[in-house]
Amino acid sequence: MTGAFGAAILSAICYGVGTALQAWGARRAPIGQRTGARSLVRVLGQWPFLAGVLLDIAGFVAQLVALRYLPVFVVQAAQAGNLAVTALACIPILGIRLPARQWAAVLAVCAGLALLGASSRPEGAAGAGLTTRFALLAAAVVLGAGGLLAARLGPSGGPIIHGVVAGLGFGLTALSVRGMPTLAPTALVRDPAAYAAAVSGACAFLAFAAGLQRGAVTTVSALVILGETTLPAAAGILLWHDRTRAGWAPAAILGFALAVAGALLLARFVEPAPARDTVGAGYG
Repeated sequence: MTGAFGAAILSAICYGVGTALQAWGARRAPIGQRTGARSLVRVLGQWPFLAGVLLDIAGFVAQLVALRYLPVFVVQAAQAGNLAVTALACIPILGIRLPARQWAAVLAVCAGLALLGASSRPEGAAGAGLTTRFALLAAAVVLGAGGLLAARLGPSGGPIIHGVVAGLGFGLTALSVRGMPTLAPTALVRDPAAYAAAVSGACAFLAFAAGLQRGAVTTVSALVILGETTLPAAAGILLWHDRTRAGWAPAAILGFALAVAGALLLARFVEPAPARDTVGAGYG
């Protein structure tokens, strides 16, 4: 169990540092060439950005390991906490100074994750019934339709729907991974949960990017944090009977609340500066 919780923290570290490196890579690109396909090529040519992408991949692998053995609410709270890692990593990487309020938010995330780690217990084998896995796939398709609808809405409602779709999509990806009975490649090609994870992950990524382009980063990021933590936590309790150690339920609730509240406070941290645009936080 200690190794699984370590994997959840490692995942958050990889995502958080990866985001800071991607922001650094974006800043290294010429200011006037950051829109369209050409800007993407130029940003991808920056080694810090590529290093950040590799860390995102490593973070996803670590998240997969954690989801197989830990309650969903513990893993997803850790993913929301990657904003704290991003904030800390941006101090040496981007030379950013954190005000007292953001330091307090970082401490809240750390305290919350410590309580969750102390209160969590190892779960049984991951996996869900075939009906549940088809339901996850159907939910992923619905989310995709929601993303298409958001693209047709105006600037007042579209970004909000994008944020909701992104948050629920990242959460649904976590639930789909937890629902896979096995990660054997021969089984994955026939598993509805594997396709649900692929569809929901792609929809979440695209919706998050569209939301950041069209709306306030703070609002979109807050919606993503809430969507990727609260719903998966409730689903994990209902589907897999995720529980805490005996007598540790109040500590787990407090830890979850601290981690999510701290992440919500840090959502303002990913708002780009007016003079230079940066990359938003990464999410798993």
